[in-house]
Amino acid sequence: MSAPAIKVEGLWKEYTVGAARQQHGTFYDLLSHSLRSPLRRLRSLGGRAEDPQRFWALRDVNFEIQPGEVVGVIGRNGAGKSTLLKMLSRITAPTKGRIQVRGRLASLLEVGTGFHPELSGRENIYLNGAILGMTRSDIASKFDEIVAFAEVEKFIDTPVKRYSSGMYVRLAFAVAAHMEVDVLLVDEVLAVGDAAFQEKCLSKMSALQSVDRAVIFVSHDVGAVTRLCSRSIVLGGGMVEYDGPVTGALSHYYDRQLGSKIDLSSVRFDGTLVKEINLSGLTIEGRFVGDSGLLDPDAGITLTLHGQASRAFDDIDIVLAVFVRGTRLFTQHDTAERSPLNKGAFRSTFRLPPNLLRPGTYEVGIGLGRSAGREHSWNASVAQFRVAEIWAHHRRADAHGLISAPCGSTREYV
Repeated sequence: MSAPAIKVEGLWKEYTVGAARQQHGTFYDLLSHSLRSPLRRLRSLGGRAEDPQRFWALRDVNFEIQPGEVVGVIGRNGAGKSTLLKMLSRITAPTKGRIQVRGRLASLLEVGTGFHPELSGRENIYLNGAILGMTRSDIASKFDEIVAFAEVEKFIDTPVKRYSSGMYVRLAFAVAAHMEVDVLLVDEVLAVGDAAFQEKCLSKMSALQSVDRAVIFVSHDVGAVTRLCSRSIVLGGGMVEYDGPVTGALSHYYDRQLGSKIDLSSVRFDGTLVKEINLSGLTIEGRFVGDSGLLDPDAGITLTLHGQASRAFDDIDIVLAVFVRGTRLFTQHDTAERSPLNKGAFRSTFRLPPNLLRPGTYEVGIGLGRSAGREHSWNASVAQFRVAEIWAHHRRADAHGLISAPCGSTREYV
């Protein structure tokens, strides 16, 4: 076997949260803090105090990836996926452990990675190629292919700061995929592009296997992971929970979510209400097909959201949204009208009827809002579940569409 393109050994990464310097508004505050600080340091030295603001984003991660291998990395939000890619890209250094990357590495971790906003698309292509160690003639030989793939011919001499997010990501992926690199890292950024561009990107990544390029693909789209990868790594709590065939990885991933309470403490919710209402857990329950981790479409699905309100609210709307391949199928509310929310722990239950969802993978978004949406908290991807390819005798398996709409119809002769 050839030497691995990527070798990760005993990788740990520690972060400190909320370590900003404390501001003191008065002389009394400063004096009292100074008097308390020596005692705090003494307690720490005596082993009686533990700093609650430090946590391990990655814990003892080990794996190897061979040239030509396309490996999917999956896991819930906060599992450590982006931290891992940042360390592989040398954006951040590990706290402990070692990373070996053989050859040139290109990464696409966020929109416009490696681009200078004041430079044109043309100048950024040459800049990125030079950073990767390619000669000007090598870059020129790839230039037309890159521009055609990105579909930005008309704007190639425009500063990229004027590009839309879609144009940004098209050009960034085209540069990363067409340059002479040995390792390509791709994060969720492809979700920015439209469906046609995503399909083009997936086809391009499939083709990279034939030229012995190693690819790490991080995505919540398990359909894309299944199509591209024969191997997948499941991260959970900063640790490698599974490393093996994609089918086994997906079963492990869903088994960990379904039927038990999913911890949402590490999930980032955006909005103005995140400090006042803590959404702490989500439970997905239904009838499973054997031990496959798949839900039976002929039975209903119940999703229960757990939370804690720091104060009472006069009107709160709590919602659950279900997505498939980036398309929102529907949004469900836990009450018919906006209603008050009491201070303390609460639980909202959402019930999906039998035979509503077709076989496939679904993503769950959770949010809440008040005052006509001006105050809110939202995350479009807190969990996923899969519905099995099983149909009752009264359902036709060849019916098409994203959902099985409970519509009535008749046929008559006149």
